[in-house]
Amino acid sequence: MAIITTKAIVLSALKYSDTSLIVRCFTAKEGLKSYIIKGVLKAKKGGIKAAYFQPLTQLTLVANHSTKTTLHTLKEVQILNPYKTIYKDIVKQSVVLFLSEVLTNSIQEEEENLPLYNYLETAFVWLDLHDKITNFHLLFLLNLTKYLGFYPDVTENNSASFNLLDGSFSESIHQKNIISGNQFYQFKKLLGINFDAIEKVSFSKNERQLVLQIIIQYFKLHLDGFRKPKSLQILETVFS
Repeated sequence: MAIITTKAIVLSALKYSDTSLIVRCFTAKEGLKSYIIKGVLKAKKGGIKAAYFQPLTQLTLVANHSTKTTLHTLKEVQILNPYKTIYKDIVKQSVVLFLSEVLTNSIQEEEENLPLYNYLETAFVWLDLHDKITNFHLLFLLNLTKYLGFYPDVTENNSASFNLLDGSFSESIHQKNIISGNQFYQFKKLLGINFDAIEKVSFSKNERQLVLQIIIQYFKLHLDGFRKPKSLQILETVFS
């Protein structure tokens, strides 16, 4: 048993019995960790609160990490970088629900990955502080692939198509997992930009949905066991 103090981002929280939660967090020091928080759903003053474990909340944890179990316990929890708008804005709430589901499906590593942690932390603070966020989830997912190891190889970016399986530009347009034409044109708009440039990228509702479907297919091809997010329909409704 080791006592660890670390920053963490909540990925999911599941009710366990009538009074407890099992919470999955991506921690800065030790990657993916799951915690059982007993009695947190009981009404009581002080201590650890259930409200701390909303999706993508940024926390500082003092935790007991055991080598004998995959379910660890928490001694102390504090909110780090409290969000001002995310939980008050229905559009941002829908984005956060969707992204937390994608991250739960995507992140499997139980070891430190500080570049990935820092990316998530910075991205969610940006989302909280900005209003024009209709394309945020698209760029977030595409740039996330840098930290998961399959960002598109953009060295041959004069080609006419993109091979989703290889993650590279291609001259062929008739093979499986190749995007070309309008699909390719829309997808390319996101390559090589950061969040501050996202307001200049223009998509219609249909183009936005098209690009999101391409990115989800890209994740499916590169991550074992990746599933189409259940919250996708909610997101499409919000942006329709």
